[in-house]
Amino acid sequence: MTVVAALSTMGAVRPASAQDPAVQIRRVADSLLPRILVVGEPVPKRRLADRMALHAVPAVSVAVINSHGIEWAEAWGLADVATGRPATATTLFQAASISKPVAATAALTLVEDGRLDLDADVNDYLTSWQLPDTVVAQGEKVTPRRLLTHTAGLTVHGFPGYARSERIPTAVEVLDGKGNTDPVRIGLRPGIMWRYSGGGYTVLQVLLGDVAGVPFDVLMQERVLEPVGMALSTYESPLSRARSQEAATGYRGNGAPVEESWHVYPEQAAAGLWTTPSDLARWGLAILAAYDGQPGGVLSPAMARQMLTPGLGGYGLGPAVQAERLRFGHGGSNEGFRCALVVFFDGRGAAIMTNGDGGSELMSEILATLAVAYDWPDFKPVEKAVAAIDRSGYPDFVGTYRVPGRDVEAVVSLEGGRLYVGGTRIGSAELLPESDLVFFSREDGTRFTFIRQSGTIVAVSAMGLRAEKAR
Repeated sequence: MTVVAALSTMGAVRPASAQDPAVQIRRVADSLLPRILVVGEPVPKRRLADRMALHAVPAVSVAVINSHGIEWAEAWGLADVATGRPATATTLFQAASISKPVAATAALTLVEDGRLDLDADVNDYLTSWQLPDTVVAQGEKVTPRRLLTHTAGLTVHGFPGYARSERIPTAVEVLDGKGNTDPVRIGLRPGIMWRYSGGGYTVLQVLLGDVAGVPFDVLMQERVLEPVGMALSTYESPLSRARSQEAATGYRGNGAPVEESWHVYPEQAAAGLWTTPSDLARWGLAILAAYDGQPGGVLSPAMARQMLTPGLGGYGLGPAVQAERLRFGHGGSNEGFRCALVVFFDGRGAAIMTNGDGGSELMSEILATLAVAYDWPDFKPVEKAVAAIDRSGYPDFVGTYRVPGRDVEAVVSLEGGRLYVGGTRIGSAELLPESDLVFFSREDGTRFTFIRQSGTIVAVSAMGLRAEKAR
């Protein structure tokens, strides 16, 4: 029996429907599992508080979905470090890109009302702004369906937001490049490939406001948030003074707060939702209930099945969808906030929200721990074996590696007979050998393949990039 299988057996001594929430909360708090388990080594169990400190994440909030309901919700740490205000299960976090599938739900309600055609040209509905045509489109239309699935070929991947004291542009100004990002335009022929575009969801935001004739945050409140039961959630931008007292402050990777506590995102559909893990779980459960055929929900069963049918890039009409009815959800990354929503089609899952740029690594460990505790079919720790190689050659790997033409570098060092890597886009981690030239990160399993020419290490390949060793 593998280590993961043994852990799963320990975590599932009772059926998932009979789990004790208090036991599972303590498991997350006191026995956090790593993403990578090294064969032959004891299983490390880490305290959540220690991992939060390591990743400079002041607060984390979790809601666990089990048996088609929210089994428990808990928060740890501080919503605001300066004042010592604790995070609770009702503290608001920025949902970042999880805003997108929730916003997509509103679009689909308008489709069901006959007010929006998924396959019509968006310019047929836009009245306050028009998407400029271009020869790149080659006659293909940008449609609501393509906006929802990131196949419209539009530019602008994401948005950095604005400090609260700055002048906040309107969504239309953002689309025309009058904010801090480029104009949103057709950059690829629509329909031919998947390319993630927050810009596309900003077009959708303006379109929905034009069709409904009400501000976007009001539309979302009426069409999605209230019907689903997301009572604490809001798309209002900027967040009102009253609601600000409920919000977490965002923090950088070095522990410093985001200027003026958080950024404002006029790109509401793409990044502007303030919410809690429990409210995100309620949205996921509502969509799942409709998918399973329960009538009377925010979407009809037929529309929910359309929404959760994966296409190019593994995306449905809003959510990312794992094929073969495994799971759906989305991740989110705003300045100072990281979050994730995972809903398995069998009625299990979790929503995790953090107020730190280092939250992604922390969330992966929480997901690994929950996956073992609830015997999920995904996210369990990965077991990797360390190869027996001659380590006398380790000094050959030491050096600085840079990706030509990009501000990306990795530094490999030798400490106490062990190799470590750190640098841009990666945290500091020990490298363990799979073979003479292939190593993996102890922290997240990322593979580093070193390239040797004429007996000398000249480059390393990782995460789809090749970095040349500085001479």
